[in-house]
Parts: sequence; structure tokens; C-alpha cells
Amino acid sequence: MEYIVVSVLNGVVHGLLLFMVSAGLTLIFGMMGVLNFAHAWFYMLGAYVGFTLTRLGGFWIGLALAPVVAGLAGVLVERYMLRRVHKYGHAHELLLTFGLAFIIEEVIKLFYGDALVSYQMPDYMRFAAFTIFETNYPFYRLFMGAVALAMFAVLYLLLTRTRVGIIVRAATYRPTTVEALGHNLPVVYMAVFAGGSALAGLAGAVAGAFYPTGPNMAVDFGTLVFVVVVIGGLGSVVGALIASLMIGLFISFSVGLNVSLADLLGLVGLGPWASDVGGLFTLQLSTIANSMPFLLMLLVLLIRPAGLMGDRQ
Repeated sequence: MEYIVVSVLNGVVHGLLLFMVSAGLTLIFGMMGVLNFAHAWFYMLGAYVGFTLTRLGGFWIGLALAPVVAGLAGVLVERYMLRRVHKYGHAHELLLTFGLAFIIEEVIKLFYGDALVSYQMPDYMRFAAFTIFETNYPFYRLFMGAVALAMFAVLYLLLTRTRVGIIVRAATYRPTTVEALGHNLPVVYMAVFAGGSALAGLAGAVAGAFYPTGPNMAVDFGTLVFVVVVIGGLGSVVGALIASLMIGLFISFSVGLNVSLADLLGLVGLGPWASDVGGLFTLQLSTIANSMPFLLMLLVLLIRPAGLMGDRQ
């Protein structure tokens, strides 16, 4: 029982963190069609900006200004880089953002070095929110989850209940019509890209104070954010949340399960045979926990090629 409860808590929090990182890419990839390979590196940028501003003005200053800096960086990237190659197709956008990811990483290494930086939460947030099965659960984990849920609520209401959301969603499917109605389409795209980058920066500023902040932190999320977008469905914020939670729970439960196919076949008397064969049959689930998101993506795409909440059109 303890394993189930703790795994659910850790899986949900990890999934909400993954949603924070992938929510911006969901907007950019789903509504602009831009393959922003550097999105996770904006997450890293937010963590380092939060670290720097925390040392200068305090934790909440860093938390407030990190998404602003990441958003402004997104404006510059879209206005002076992506807009110039957008007409050449997705391949050029992918190559541009792929190179941009390396540039961001090397610039951060130039100023901060290769080692981890000491980005930490305030002392008054270092306490256990509750104790379950003699395990103290950190308050800051719940704080990260609360920020992710607030982000989801704001995005959902913005896209479904406001005029801005109507324009953004219309620009996805009928860009010519939106432009004919007098809206500046390049500005809309720039705002979407900047907003997505700002969300990644906020996720970095929040998560960087709890998880290790270093020049390789973006690599951990670089592929997963695309997996979330594909599983959830392009442009679907609700789908991204569901996919993130599913991935978080899959990983959380997989890490603690030291079972293999041989153990399962042992239930029907084939355990000795499977153990003798070895290989895949004796591979424990905990050793392939990091591969579970890709297995989940494969299963979802086989059943729903458009993703969980994606538009079939």
C-alpha cells in the first residue's frame, strides 16, 4: 500500500512538472507547426535566470522575472530567426532550433561553467507538507504541482474563454481568414512563441530550485516534451496534461518494480524456461523505466494516430 500511494504522489508531481515544460511546446508545435527543438533549453534558461535573480533579489523575484526573460528571448528568436526560415518548411525550422539549443547550452557553460549551480528553494519552504507511512513528503513538491495546475487553468481559460484564444485557435486552421479580418498574423505567431517560451522559463525557475540545475538539465526533458505533445495531440492543452500524468505515473511505478517477463511466465509454470532463455525475458522493468514513455507513445499511436485529444483533421 505504501508503494502504491507514494508512487502515485511522485508520479502525479513528476507528470505535472512535465506538463509545465511541455505546455509551451504544445502551443508552439500545435498552433504554429514549428518544430522547436530548443524548447527544453528555454526551460534550462529559465532555471539559470531564476538562479541568478534569486541571488540578486530573492526567490520570488527570480520566479517572477525568469518567464519574462525567457519570453523576451522567444520574441527575438521568432522575429529575427524563425520568421526568416518559416517559408522554407519544417526542416529548416528544426535545423535552426537544433543549432539554437547548442548555442544556449554553450553560452550558459561560458558564464556558469560545466558544474551544477547551487539554486535552492528558500529555507521557509523546506518542510514536510505531511507524513505518510513514516515518509515526510516535501512541501515544495506540492508547490510545483500547484503551479502546474494554475498554469493549466490559465491556459485553458485563455484559449477557450477569451477573444485572444479565439484568434490564436483560428490562426491555426484559417490563417488567411484571420489576416483578412485585420489581425496581424506575424504578431500572433510571435506572441504564441513568446508565450510558450515564457512557460518553459517559468517551469525552469520553479523546478530548478528542487532538482539539480546544470547545463545538461535540458537533455532530460528534450525528448520527453515531444513525446507528451504527440501522445496528447497537437495543440491540445488538456491532452498534454493527460499525457504528462500518464507518463509520470508510468515512470514512477516502473522504477520500483523489479519484475521481468520470466517472473510473469512463472505464474503459468514457464518461469524456469524463460530464465534459461534469458535476454528480454529476464530484463527487469525497473531497468527500462526511462523507455516507458516511448512504449506508451507507440501504443497510443497504434490506437489513435492523432493522439489522445488530437484533431483527426
